[in-house]
Amino acid sequence: MGSFEKKIEVFWDVFYHHNGYDKVITGLQNTLMIAVIGLIIGIIIGTIIAIIEVFPKYKRLPRVLNSICQVYVGLFRGTPIVVQLLIAYYVVMPLLGVNVPPVNVCIVVFGLNSGAYVSEIMRGGINSVDPGQLEAGRALGLSYSVSMIKIVVPQAIKNILPTLGNEFISLIKETSVVSFVGATDLYVAFNYIGSNNYEFMVPYIVMALIYIVLVMGISLLIKLMERSLQKSDRRN
Repeated sequence: MGSFEKKIEVFWDVFYHHNGYDKVITGLQNTLMIAVIGLIIGIIIGTIIAIIEVFPKYKRLPRVLNSICQVYVGLFRGTPIVVQLLIAYYVVMPLLGVNVPPVNVCIVVFGLNSGAYVSEIMRGGINSVDPGQLEAGRALGLSYSVSMIKIVVPQAIKNILPTLGNEFISLIKETSVVSFVGATDLYVAFNYIGSNNYEFMVPYIVMALIYIVLVMGISLLIKLMERSLQKSDRRN
């Protein structure tokens, strides 16, 4: 027990007295920013792709767009997120001749990756909505796209809210790979604390606890949102 207490003292010394908490705060901010903005981008892209996929394929343009979407989804679902990060930062960025901060690259890549998964989630949500809802919108004179966006998609989001919560949790945990392109996240912060004295046990335990707290907080938030939506449905 004395040995573990010594490890805690060493951890606290680096964390507090040597400003290790600055790294942790920066890492936590980057982790949340990458996950939150990445999910928002993913929901926007995923919704657009899902609408294209369920759009009637009577004309050539919808078929072409659908083929492009299938390639996109296959590409991002078929490769690991770390490979996508490495290619984006070390291949695409140099080829374009642009210098973008690592965190910004991570946000874009995580958003594009999430879009591929959210598109399948959203497509299932759209298919779960009664087709009569779309027909009612069209009967009122609304176009197909407007009926989708204003009538079908909001109902679909209600149906897939728990799954979107799982996607957000996955993004939170997957941010641990952003160190491959030089971005600071929780792993980088706690690895910095551990490498100062080669005591990694306590830093890694604390890091795991922070991830657990984040996931539990997201799960609680999703449950509260579900209850709120259920109450509004009963009132209607």
